[in-house]
Amino acid sequence: MAAPFDLNDGSVVVIVGSGAGGGTLGTELALKGVKTVILEAGSRFEIEDFVNDEWDSFAQLAWKDQRTTSGSWRVHKDFPNLPAWIVKAVGGSTVHWAGASLRFQEHEFKIRSTYGDLPGANLLDWPITLAEMEPYYAKAEDKMGVTRTNGIPGLPGNNNFKVLEAGAKKIGYKEVSTGRMAINSQPRDGRGSCQQIGFCFQGCKSGAKWSTLYAEIPKGEATGNLEVRPDCHVVKIEHDASGKVTGVVYADKDGKMQRQKARVVAVAGNSIESPRLLLNSASNLFPDGLANSSGQVGRNYMRHTTGSVYALFDKPVHMYRGTTMAGIVRDEARHDPSRGFVGGYEFETISLGLPFMAAFLDPGAWGREFTSAIDGYDHLAGIWIVGEDMPSEDNRISLHPTAKDKFGIPVANVNFDDHANDVAMREHAYRQGRAIYDAVGAIRTFPTPPYPSTHNLGTNRMSAKPSDGVVNKYGQTHDIKNLFVSDGSQFTSGAAENPTLTIVALAIRQAEHIHQSLGKGEI
Repeated sequence: MAAPFDLNDGSVVVIVGSGAGGGTLGTELALKGVKTVILEAGSRFEIEDFVNDEWDSFAQLAWKDQRTTSGSWRVHKDFPNLPAWIVKAVGGSTVHWAGASLRFQEHEFKIRSTYGDLPGANLLDWPITLAEMEPYYAKAEDKMGVTRTNGIPGLPGNNNFKVLEAGAKKIGYKEVSTGRMAINSQPRDGRGSCQQIGFCFQGCKSGAKWSTLYAEIPKGEATGNLEVRPDCHVVKIEHDASGKVTGVVYADKDGKMQRQKARVVAVAGNSIESPRLLLNSASNLFPDGLANSSGQVGRNYMRHTTGSVYALFDKPVHMYRGTTMAGIVRDEARHDPSRGFVGGYEFETISLGLPFMAAFLDPGAWGREFTSAIDGYDHLAGIWIVGEDMPSEDNRISLHPTAKDKFGIPVANVNFDDHANDVAMREHAYRQGRAIYDAVGAIRTFPTPPYPSTHNLGTNRMSAKPSDGVVNKYGQTHDIKNLFVSDGSQFTSGAAENPTLTIVALAIRQAEHIHQSLGKGEI
């Protein structure tokens, strides 16, 4: 374990957040010999602390600090203070994630060139290409032990998958499998293989699922170069007269304000908290917030076009047994405007526990249709839609004018309206999802509205030109050389794929860049 670094040690890299981006970056830097401090707002829970119960797990892990919402999206109506189900704990949302690890497609890095000028959308090509990302995707897949890569076999299919596979093939889909999952299908990296416990969105009780909490951070700590401080909520990033970042102010576990000096600061607090921190760090030199000369900090919020389709069958399915999301149909992930929308979507198996199912099936619903679905819980099969939603300037994170957190800091407001493309894609996915289940004799199918999303993207986006976004191709802010963004907020587009693999690949690449830049004295 690293001896604690001194608060006045201005040679350290400070990372805000310990999830897929921050936890990976911190470990990679430590392995390269760079002294690094990760400040994590949440507590540290180890595998033995996880509870295999959705409600209790939510109480233990979720980011429950106040947030507000606005806009016409359904989540604002159903869950006005819970726009996202993300984790506040060491490991971030890699503790609560499904494990799906898919590479983006080539066209998804070039959405402006591919989709053209889409009214109401703020489309931009990434400043990097799939070809540039491929070596880092390969490193991430190897690090995470992604199934169906590097000779690692796929996970077995549970009943939920078998129902999906039979229906999908009946209606002509070809790309159906248990997917590429960062969940061990055989023992690897000192962790055992998946025990098919089920309900595995929560902390994985067997440790088979990759998480920065136990698969990365301990390796960084073992070098003596990484210190993780849990229960440390960063409230402000500070800078000197030249505009260079000098450190952060954070509330420690006792609520006392501390100042950690830094040579470099990397923000990895998820796409809601990261822009909130930059905006709350406004100063005379940066009156609109840090790294915000473009006015794009907080804008272009994406959360994926989601929704679910469940189906009731005459025989038991027990969809909750086995790996929750080891099941995917990729045929609709292509870009094919003849369907009435640009971009594409994936179908992935999903199962919620009974209490969550009751809360999310159709929030506020009651009556025979609702109760019969709950009565038939063990006869249900379910799929989740993951589709590329369009970035828009007005879909944004901003500071609430009056609501403040317990430290007196303005809370984040999440404003979101579906783009017409998102709606068309979701309706298409609902139709296709129902067709999958109808093809194998479903008694009844029902689409459900989007839940609070774990895929929060785009609010500090990458851009070739400083006027179009917040960071460059390395996640380095255009305005401040020694300030980086290391999470999904740097995404220029959302793509149809789950984002974690790309976040990890970018973090590996960013660690290389920071290490080289420090060596050359450039930052």
